[in-house]
Amino acid sequence: MKKNGDKLFFIISALLYVFLAVFVMGISFLFFESSAYSYMHRNFTAQKTGSDNIVLVVIDDKSIEQYRWPWKRSLYAKILEYLNDYSNPKLIGLDALITSEDDPQSDNIFYSVIAKSDKLVAGFSPMVKDFPQDFDGDKYFKKFSDKYAINITDFNETNNFIRYRSISKFPDAYFNALKYAGSVNTTQNMNGTIIWGDQTVRVRDKNFPSLALRMYLKLNNTNKVQIIGNNVLVEDTSLVIPVVRNASGTQSLTHYYKFRERSDYSHKTYSAVDIINSFDNIKKGKTPVIDPKEFDGKIVLIGAMAKASGIGLDDTLQTPMFTKHPGVDIQATCLDNLINDEFVEPANILRDLLILIIWSIVALFVITHFSFFKSLIGLIIAAIIYEFIAALCFAHNIQINVITPLAVQLITMIFGYSYRFILEGRNKEKIKQAMGKYLSQDIMQNVVKNIDDIKLGGKKAVVTVLFSDIRGFTRISEQLSAEEVSVILNEYFTEIEPIISKYNGVINKFIGDAVMAIFGEPIQDVNHAKNAVLCANEMLKAVDKLRDKWLFEGKPKIEIGIGINTGEAFVGNIGSEKRLEYTVIGDMVNVASRIESYNKVYKTNFLISSSTYEQVSDVADVIKISEVQIRGKSKKMDIYEVLRLT
Repeated sequence: MKKNGDKLFFIISALLYVFLAVFVMGISFLFFESSAYSYMHRNFTAQKTGSDNIVLVVIDDKSIEQYRWPWKRSLYAKILEYLNDYSNPKLIGLDALITSEDDPQSDNIFYSVIAKSDKLVAGFSPMVKDFPQDFDGDKYFKKFSDKYAINITDFNETNNFIRYRSISKFPDAYFNALKYAGSVNTTQNMNGTIIWGDQTVRVRDKNFPSLALRMYLKLNNTNKVQIIGNNVLVEDTSLVIPVVRNASGTQSLTHYYKFRERSDYSHKTYSAVDIINSFDNIKKGKTPVIDPKEFDGKIVLIGAMAKASGIGLDDTLQTPMFTKHPGVDIQATCLDNLINDEFVEPANILRDLLILIIWSIVALFVITHFSFFKSLIGLIIAAIIYEFIAALCFAHNIQINVITPLAVQLITMIFGYSYRFILEGRNKEKIKQAMGKYLSQDIMQNVVKNIDDIKLGGKKAVVTVLFSDIRGFTRISEQLSAEEVSVILNEYFTEIEPIISKYNGVINKFIGDAVMAIFGEPIQDVNHAKNAVLCANEMLKAVDKLRDKWLFEGKPKIEIGIGINTGEAFVGNIGSEKRLEYTVIGDMVNVASRIESYNKVYKTNFLISSSTYEQVSDVADVIKISEVQIRGKSKKMDIYEVLRLT
């Protein structure tokens, strides 16, 4: 039966451990892993700034100060004309959604410039909701997908659920003028951070590239993409993008870059108003603010990020690098990843599971083979080593879980030691039950607590020792049988033991009818002398009640005498290696015993030494008994009878 019970306990414990481990993993993924990823990415993955070949033109606070928002689209047209007519960029990206008509004259200027640009890629947004009912969405979507969708060869299509049902609508003239478009959508993780970048988005049954991927396809003169397993391959190039696949399409972990000095951007940035003023100056035959040659051979992304404008141009998102990371810089970063083949390899379920299993086994091995403190130190060292390995992985663009293995290690340690302590507790409880009948509970607990380190020795300490003795016990023993005497003693000891414990005292031993108690050790108590006196006073009151009870029962009248002394003594284990006794020894113990014996001489019940009186003079009314000769002492000493406590 016992073995079956142990087996059942083990099975239940194992199942509970698995449940707790899975629960902790879930909590870690939901609340901690994202923040840990951001920290690791910011400090170890982002080791350099963005490419100098990708630059940004930003509608910033300086631009809004000169041209009030909202801008007429003719201002955008000036930026595009400046880049197309006076510079020679490789490609231009417009991180903006054009979904409505504005000023007709300004719009027509803007559309005409776009129509002449073969290097421009602009943004659109896939939508979760369907097209409005009053709009022929099917017709528009077919026209849009025929122009902007890409061909994807998918050898392992497993996801039948599609998240996006429609797309943002372009004005007709804008649609006709714009040759290339890509999605500017971003997806936040659980804590609102952008760590994933869309590579392809699936709307209905069609696939569209992100703005960054569309620009990369344009740079390489291809429109064909393959998805093989968890990789996106661009045909006619060597690019392989590690992705995850979901209802949105395919996403890759974005490799962010360090921000440039005194900048909120990882790529070189120009103010849009400087480009506009440069265009106007060139038209007037003046020197441009910015030399158009600076953009030769560069990829230019145009976006908005005006912090202080207060007009909704704060196009920022939370990323591992910054809580307010400009959106146009995020788009530039995604393109930078593609061009330079810099991706973070996403976590692999099998790899992460293997790490968790190995870490759990390591934790269990340490727990079962070493003491608590050694295993704690060992697991802390192991955790530090793991974090160092994690930092190396992030530095080499490999994502691994940072917190979850440590959380599982922690729950393994807690659970393992709980299981171990429960088993050991059963044995200790049996020992305690047996020892508690022979030793003081406090001494017993001290022994159990240090059961692996019990040895001879102790320390010097200032303590208070109390001796109590039943007056005339020899006479009582002669009048009663041994059984009757034991009943009286047991009732007496049962009455005074909790009183001694109440005042932090420890019963060191019963000596026939006498009791020796220690105050100040092993229970640390700075008021041990005062507590010993209070304890003695309550013991006398308890004996008064017992005496009345016993007289009513026809038992002999009893009285006790108490002697207390305070001083330095040796406290600890004495005896042999095989047999120990926790006790207090020294001259002050003998003095306490002698003081107690003087109760017979002076017909008193409660005597204390001068050293004790010094500690309790504020609470005790006493009579001084001078020049008492303590046996074994060459000099006489003062003792005091305690009359009452104040």
